[in-house]
Amino acid sequence: MNGIKDQAIEVDPDRGASAGMDAFSQALDVPHVKGRSLWEDARHRLLKNRAAVFSLGLLLLMLVTVIVGPWLIPWDADFTDWDNIYSAPSFASGHFFGTDAVGRDLFVRTLLGGRVSLLVGMVATLVSLLIGVTYGAIAGFFGGRIDQVMMRIVDIFYAMPFMFFVILLMVVFGRNIILVFVAIGAINWLDMARIVRGQTLSLKSTEYVEAAVACGATPFDIIRRHILPNLMGVVIVYITLTIPQVILVESFLSFLGLGVQEPMTSWGALVNDGAQDMESAPWMLIYPAIFLSVTLYCLNYVGDGLRDALDPRDRI
Repeated sequence: MNGIKDQAIEVDPDRGASAGMDAFSQALDVPHVKGRSLWEDARHRLLKNRAAVFSLGLLLLMLVTVIVGPWLIPWDADFTDWDNIYSAPSFASGHFFGTDAVGRDLFVRTLLGGRVSLLVGMVATLVSLLIGVTYGAIAGFFGGRIDQVMMRIVDIFYAMPFMFFVILLMVVFGRNIILVFVAIGAINWLDMARIVRGQTLSLKSTEYVEAAVACGATPFDIIRRHILPNLMGVVIVYITLTIPQVILVESFLSFLGLGVQEPMTSWGALVNDGAQDMESAPWMLIYPAIFLSVTLYCLNYVGDGLRDALDPRDRI
């Protein structure tokens, strides 16, 4: 037989067929093949997507820049340089992105605004993720009257004006950046719940879920072990779309005076300030808009790459 060494196979008579199979396997000299888990396979597929890897690296670089950058710049965010009011970008003056209407350095304010915008996007998205995924998975899996009641509650929340809800929270509890996180996250989970519910309805009729039910697995064990892992692709893609949406919502709230308050700032607030002085000081609009646009594009590319890597139906 091809591949078998020309040697005698000695079999221990006490072990019988088991010893014979072991000796036969050794004689074949088949190389050991190491298996790969689903997460290792997803990482391998993600690294093959150059656009996603480049976007992820750019996001990490931007995250490090907005965290560390303000400590390396000699200007404070609220420092007024009276000699450089409405100053154009200049390396000689040390204001690389120029200054605003009151002489504050735009570079350090852009980096500090990135901290707030990214923090709002991540925290509000995390709130909507925890509530929406849990709510939608339970409604979709149990179905029937439970699903109808839970979805009618979602419809009631949808009917509430979002801005009225935020304004009411601001009036009752005061203007607080933490309240902005809660207000945005408390509304965005509705979309997440509907998406997860729809995916759960299609997954619960698959063979492996029916097999788990036949084996006596509890509903919550099925949701945790079979439903949620197969929702990861859809959920992660939606997260990457929710973060830029939340950043834009926060920008709109800041424009209305309900979001980030001075001396704090965000990319959206800086873009709004720059739009008012676009003709006389275009740099006030250009640099924050570049940071915001690059972040949104990178999140979209990373989302597509993660969707392709984590979708179990695309695995080979």
